[in-house]
Amino acid sequence: MKTVKCFFIFLVIGPTLAFAQKQEVRDSILLDSIRLSDPFILADKPSKTYYMTGTGGKLWKSKDLAYWTGPFNIVEHDTASWMGKDPMIWAAEIHQYKDQYYYFATFTNQEVFIDTVKGRPINRRASHVLVSDKPDGPYKPMADTTYLPPEKPTLDGTLWVSNDHTPYMIYCHEWLQNLDGTMEKIELKPDLSGSIGEGEILFRASDSPWSRDKRDGKIMPNMVTDGPFVFRTQTGKLGMLWTSWIYGDYTQGIAYSESGTIDGPWIQEKEPITPPNYGHGMLFKTFDGQLLMSLHSHRVGANGNYIRHPKLFRVDDSGDKIIVGKPFNP
Repeated sequence: MKTVKCFFIFLVIGPTLAFAQKQEVRDSILLDSIRLSDPFILADKPSKTYYMTGTGGKLWKSKDLAYWTGPFNIVEHDTASWMGKDPMIWAAEIHQYKDQYYYFATFTNQEVFIDTVKGRPINRRASHVLVSDKPDGPYKPMADTTYLPPEKPTLDGTLWVSNDHTPYMIYCHEWLQNLDGTMEKIELKPDLSGSIGEGEILFRASDSPWSRDKRDGKIMPNMVTDGPFVFRTQTGKLGMLWTSWIYGDYTQGIAYSESGTIDGPWIQEKEPITPPNYGHGMLFKTFDGQLLMSLHSHRVGANGNYIRHPKLFRVDDSGDKIIVGKPFNP
């Protein structure tokens, strides 16, 4: 259970510390010097600025990807809602959609529990969407107070808009409850102010041929689904980045849709696409047209806490499958 146990420690401890610490805004900080899990970068053309957020929910800004200013507080959640007064924020993302900016993030209320599985209490946790008319916020709630079922712990919600212009949230139903994490989709309202209908399973953690865990002396697929990001290659192939574990190594995987739609079926690649201990990837283009993958490196510190830094890799998407190249050093 080493892998699962370590992952649980991160969920309980890592984001709590990242969110609780009050940090002063700093200028000219090198990307490698920033400690941040789940880095998501929006290249905003109107402002010619890169905006980076992630676990902890704060914002960093850069003009060149090399030097960053931050962190900024940008979230104004409803303290009377299910989130509570001071929720943990994980895996935040900023998406420009139509004429506004949307903040997809996982909020955890540490004072409310929704379930107990195998003796482990599970907090109220869900992916949710806030909105702003500027990329640097502030981001505020919209019409619906709940996007996903309150009895299910969900996380890492991301935006995908289909060819027929239907918006979806792609998210994970957490392995802590279902013991085989799922990747799911739910339709969103046209203005993203709430969800429509019920979520549908796209695939399960156990579908992965590369993830591994050892439980009760047996080698089996890992239970974790983490960090979805959906994209199309230049040939139109629909793919999804997602992350799990190979024993103690955080690992970036990928799947491709056989039908070319979000409904799949999703065919998992046999091997990871990055070196060990990188994960939670997403893709974006620089202002000069280079395609990059943003993700974080992963190692365990002397005190047992995870140490994670944003990293960038070059990506070639000219074929049916992406090829991850060398690290990009701005």
